[in-house]
Amino acid sequence: MLADVDLYYRAVQSRDSRFDGWFYTAVTSTGIYCRPSCPAVTPKRSNVRFFPSAAAAQSAGFRACKRCRPDATPGSPDWNLRADLVGRAMRLIGDGVVDREGVAGLARRLGFSERHLHRQLVAEVGAGPIAVARAQRAQTARVLLETTDLPVTDVAFAAGFASVRQFNDTVREVFAVTPTELRRSRRDGAADAAADRQPAAGRATTTGAISVRLPYRRPIDLDAAFEFLAVRAVPGVEEWAGGAYRRTLALPRGVGIVELSAGPPGGGHVRCVLRLSEVRDLPAATQRARRLLDLDADPQAVAEALGADPLLGPIVAVSPGRRVPGHVDGAELAVRAVLGQQVSVPAARTLTSRLVARYGTPLDAASGGLTHVFPAPSVLADADFADLGMPGSRRRALAALSAALADGRLVVDPGADRAELHRLLLELPGVGPWTASYVALRALGDPDVFLPADAGVRQALTRLGLPADPAAAAALAQRWRPWRSYALFHLWSTLQPDPRS
Repeated sequence: MLADVDLYYRAVQSRDSRFDGWFYTAVTSTGIYCRPSCPAVTPKRSNVRFFPSAAAAQSAGFRACKRCRPDATPGSPDWNLRADLVGRAMRLIGDGVVDREGVAGLARRLGFSERHLHRQLVAEVGAGPIAVARAQRAQTARVLLETTDLPVTDVAFAAGFASVRQFNDTVREVFAVTPTELRRSRRDGAADAAADRQPAAGRATTTGAISVRLPYRRPIDLDAAFEFLAVRAVPGVEEWAGGAYRRTLALPRGVGIVELSAGPPGGGHVRCVLRLSEVRDLPAATQRARRLLDLDADPQAVAEALGADPLLGPIVAVSPGRRVPGHVDGAELAVRAVLGQQVSVPAARTLTSRLVARYGTPLDAASGGLTHVFPAPSVLADADFADLGMPGSRRRALAALSAALADGRLVVDPGADRAELHRLLLELPGVGPWTASYVALRALGDPDVFLPADAGVRQALTRLGLPADPAAAAALAQRWRPWRSYALFHLWSTLQPDPRS
């Protein structure tokens, strides 16, 4: 249960969509839970309970509202902000670790006992790891039932359920309908109509793809995020084509291709089309797409904090919804960060494309300009990199990084301890503070990273008439905490043209 119930009830009365995903409203008289912005008549205060997660509401016996689809809200930005056990656990559960490795595997990754992990999640989230994962499986099942023609039995196992009976029971408990009725509602047109009103699952395609709508909180500057990714797109692995960013994915059970583009104006979602060799990778693929575009951010909080700053205020006003692009694979980002040390963006792209062509895994069939999956650390650990045209010091750094990633000494995933990972990276030969911080910025989604020695930062501060030496820049950035990552991207946005390119 949440504490400030009066604030939450006022948010429900105003139907403020900014709070969607922050908390959930359950109505005792109907047994239904909703998002704060649900268009239904506001329930009496005496009939309302508030929960910090959909899993908590479901565990308390409430089922999802069919009108506002609370299971399809943006994720809570709290999990991205927090570097503690609960934040790390929620990010790993979102990536499907419980479904693949169980609670024991999740606890092992985090370095705590299952009992302690369960106790902390219940205290903070209102539900244990099994219940949180169950809520995610239910949403995945709904997407598959409404957007694919997979047999219902296949949907059950693809969504991560251990049995068809468990699948049937969960769908009935969460949505108050059977799986067959969920699919029938799509065929009758009701699901498509709901999808047009809410940022939920999209329609099926005729090419074996799964189309999903990824909701976000307004405002958002998608153009800036896509431009950042497009400029850095590595041929063979990524491309910008036809107004969409496309790339290959190395997923836990197979490979995939994701295509991301802006939804209709005012729609509140990004259009995501996935082609997966193993449909059970759907939860991991959608979560990685969300992290790539920083879709769970709270732009209102960032804009209020940075917009009041005398230096950044005018810059933030131009793009109050600027996001910090993340990445779909932490190990890949770490390798690319080392390749990009002390070189321009085009030079880094050239080096990385050579690496992909030499060591990447070819797709069974090319898709447009996409031909390879980025090479795995185990492959790079045995490479010599002599033919890539790099200085010897960078080759040694790349070899040390690849070996550490391959043998598990270094783990770059959503559950990594940020401080510990930073320390381990700095222990590798040839890896400096810029690279370690850049990995935290994009691979871990840390919202409070600053790069005081970055060439772009120095040039931006010089143009603004401020001291640009690293010590002065670091001191200046202290007033932008805990949003220094967003301040960094706002500073970079002032560079026309971008000197890093």
